[in-house]
Amino acid sequence: MSHFCRQWRLKPSASKTISSVFHLHNTSATHELSVYLDGQCLRHECHPTYLGVTLDHTLSYREHLTKTAGKLKNRNNLLMKLAGSTWGASANTAVICSGTLLFSSAPTSQVDVQLNSTMRLISGTLRSTPLPWLPVLSNIETPALRRMAATDKLVEKIVKHDS
Repeated sequence: MSHFCRQWRLKPSASKTISSVFHLHNTSATHELSVYLDGQCLRHECHPTYLGVTLDHTLSYREHLTKTAGKLKNRNNLLMKLAGSTWGASANTAVICSGTLLFSSAPTSQVDVQLNSTMRLISGTLRSTPLPWLPVLSNIETPALRRMAATDKLVEKIVKHDS
């Protein structure tokens, strides 16, 4: 590893660098490698974070999605306090809520549950309100439409810069 880094003029820090194994076969993915950098053994981490995304050994993004759902739940609790005890939220609170929805684009039911909860807070509806009505009542696009728009934007960017 040290030879490769010197060859490509890289200067990694042994204290900040970690090793991890990714594999679709669970028994192979739990294998811990002994990787050395300048004579120091790099620590092994099962769930490393790279560019804000928590990875797991099978690349299913389960850990990241669980963290994202937890963040949404915390923000929903804060929004409940901001909205007060009356039904529905004020226009200012609705702007904050819609900002909360922007950052999540993960295709999972855990995240969608929290997004639905946010839309219920905005619209002041009960839990028995049918899910298809939540985006209409809160005036926010559905998570599926938001994901499709983000995917379309990414595909357009890739096609534009195909090199």
